[in-house]
Amino acid sequence: MSIEPKTLLSALKEAKEKGSKRNFTQSVELILNLQDIDMKSPEGRLQENVELPYPPAEKTNKICVIATGELALKAKKANADLVLERAELEGLAGKKKDLRKLANEYEFFIAEAPLMPLVGKVLGPALGPRGKMPVPVPPTADIESLLNKYRRTVVVKMRNQPVIQCRVGTENMKEEELAENIQAVLRVVEGKLKRGMRNIKSVCIKTTMGAPIKIKM
Repeated sequence: MSIEPKTLLSALKEAKEKGSKRNFTQSVELILNLQDIDMKSPEGRLQENVELPYPPAEKTNKICVIATGELALKAKKANADLVLERAELEGLAGKKKDLRKLANEYEFFIAEAPLMPLVGKVLGPALGPRGKMPVPVPPTADIESLLNKYRRTVVVKMRNQPVIQCRVGTENMKEEELAENIQAVLRVVEGKLKRGMRNIKSVCIKTTMGAPIKIKM
């Protein structure tokens, strides 16, 4: 069972046309309704990072880098959305409101490996439950490449319900680019499900404010 490219492109065009015009750029979201999933098994707790072939030109992921010295300087130069150094990280300890705001505002966290014990202690309670624990990197990491990678990455996860919903781009992207992004997500999900595409009951796409469009499989 698969989706024909023509069918996917047609559904994307329809979703864009039916999505009410807003004074902001809407996201395009993919919704997968799954079946025959044991929610108590590892399969039911699926969480994967998928690097999309085409990142959105705007509304990219916000990334926080936790680093010191040279790596912190490189992260600032590479335009990381936020760079937290050791003193700032220590200053957040126990500040639940600030930690909650930080966890909600940034999609990905990258941390210099030697700082991970401190990161776990300070940020763990806020980031752990959200599945956002930082990616540890060595002090010599190519931070610019990592930022580019995570700006085009989406988290595909299932929580409590057999449903996956993730952003695959924005309405101002070409249908062909959105279609390739969707196929990239489907390939990863298919590889993680016991019965592959047979575990996928239905596939829908929608713009932020638009109605879901069901894609024929």
